[in-house]
Amino acid sequence: MGAYLLRRLALVVPTLFGIILINFFIVQFAPGGPVEQMIAELRGEGQTLGRLTGEGGGEVRQPGQERGSQSSGGGSGPVGTYRGAQGLDPAIVAEIERTFGFDKPATQRFQEMLWGYLRFDFGNSLFRDRPVVDLILEKMPVSISLGLWSTLIIYLVSIPLGIRKAVRDGTRFDVWTSGVVLVGYAIPGFLFAILLVVLFAGGSFVQWFPLRGLLSPGLENAPFLTRVLDDAWHMVLPILALVIGGFAGLTMLTKNSFLDEINKQYVVTARAKGAAETRVLYGHVFRNAMLLIIAGFPTAFIGILFTGSLLIEIVFSLDGLGLLGFESALRRDYPVMFATLYIFTLLGLVMQIVGDFTYTLVDPRIDFEARR
Repeated sequence: MGAYLLRRLALVVPTLFGIILINFFIVQFAPGGPVEQMIAELRGEGQTLGRLTGEGGGEVRQPGQERGSQSSGGGSGPVGTYRGAQGLDPAIVAEIERTFGFDKPATQRFQEMLWGYLRFDFGNSLFRDRPVVDLILEKMPVSISLGLWSTLIIYLVSIPLGIRKAVRDGTRFDVWTSGVVLVGYAIPGFLFAILLVVLFAGGSFVQWFPLRGLLSPGLENAPFLTRVLDDAWHMVLPILALVIGGFAGLTMLTKNSFLDEINKQYVVTARAKGAAETRVLYGHVFRNAMLLIIAGFPTAFIGILFTGSLLIEIVFSLDGLGLLGFESALRRDYPVMFATLYIFTLLGLVMQIVGDFTYTLVDPRIDFEARR
């Protein structure tokens, strides 16, 4: 197992490199980057150009400076004049490119980015006056708590339901619960999130739950227990949307695992010896049927964290990594975009290795070394 883990860890580096390389060069050809956005802003809104050239008392804009902190006054002379019809001075365009770091060749920028990523130095956000690492560390607890609680509840719901469906296979209970599972499997979680907002968050019916954020206004300085309860109240609908959208697959996996074990010879032998049905089910079948399900917990958690919670955070305006990545993609904030991609990819690869290791802990019969 040790040699297998070392091989898997060694594959993490080229995998990360390939993913970052492909995404980096795809982004280079994507229109609407930060330079284009700034040029369009200056053309369309008549922004004062002195802040880029230093003329007229303006300051040169740094990569981390917020757009909201830039003055938008007119100014006199050719620098502060609206240039939408005339085009921008090439010197101004060059200064914009230098401000965002696009005056360097793409290969040089990629090399500098890789060297920073090796040291977990992701630079500063282009549109936020903060380091990218600080932004990620600030948003990560929201996404992790959302994914962790959703995964736990999905397991607590799906395993008993799957066992019940396997025991009562073909009955009326199995048929109507299969309909519910089919609906949960067919409809994405973010559509359930929108439905929950319409029904229970003041959309068209009642407003039992808050619509956005994690803390109600005015509770910033409230006692710790009050803030915890308010945070839990805000998380009810997002977690419920993830649970509804994610329990179907695990339920059917549990049912099929139990059905596969129930039909094996050792179960027939146990029943022939007079063992009670509860003893057969939970003393023999449960241990073997749950191996695959329990060992797959790390992978399930990563899947919910990366795919499900992204749109849920957007719908409920939860200030997590998903919303951060979405806003960064819209604004073409490349340092934040690539940093979140790097963190997500690294966590996903590591958790896959943890999942493989968990398989061997749960079932010692599994031997990855014996595979060719």
